[in-house]
Amino acid sequence: MDKDLKKNILSAGTSLVGIVCKSGVVMAGDRRTTVGGHIIMSKNTQKVCLINDYLVISGTGTASDIEIAKKLIRAQLKLKELRDKQRPTVKEAANLIAATNYRNIRQPAMIPFMAGLMIGGLNKDGTTELYSVEPAGSTMKVEDYDANFSSGMPYILGMLEKMYKKGLSMEEGMELAIDAIKSSSERDTASGSGIDVFTITSDGIKHVAEQKVEKLYK
Repeated sequence: MDKDLKKNILSAGTSLVGIVCKSGVVMAGDRRTTVGGHIIMSKNTQKVCLINDYLVISGTGTASDIEIAKKLIRAQLKLKELRDKQRPTVKEAANLIAATNYRNIRQPAMIPFMAGLMIGGLNKDGTTELYSVEPAGSTMKVEDYDANFSSGMPYILGMLEKMYKKGLSMEEGMELAIDAIKSSSERDTASGSGIDVFTITSDGIKHVAEQKVEKLYK
């Protein structure tokens, strides 16, 4: 299992980024789906998406695992809300998602579960948080920025090590997130084909940027 994780950690064709700003969180991702990291299957896959009215999730890894994880997470969060008679906090949601990953990867299977996730959300008190969940199920609160285990991670983290500053405005965070995805797409052949950007603030969640790459041949 550890061998499979190490083998796939940099071949999961995706670029994701989450940035903590002064008044919220910015999350962004590319739109390219690949097989084996070099065959492009889709140029219009939204990898950062709204899972409910208070959570944004982005995923990297096996596409089928990410999609089934989203469906399970959406259902489990709704059940928890009905059971507890109150909406889960972002931290509770992240831990529930991590537990799901933990269980899935430890179920005997010919093909191991492979999905890393970032969770950004808005608490009922108006505060925002960002968490990173790795495929094996550990969760980490992000205090500055993260790229999970996407194939674009080395390029994104290398750039943000130099460019990120505490207390960024949301506008600065959006620009930095877009630059990070573009920078990764320039070097990582498994990333590209567009960008999605979400902002999470006390005013709510917004899909603020959606850039697609037009077809060259028609």
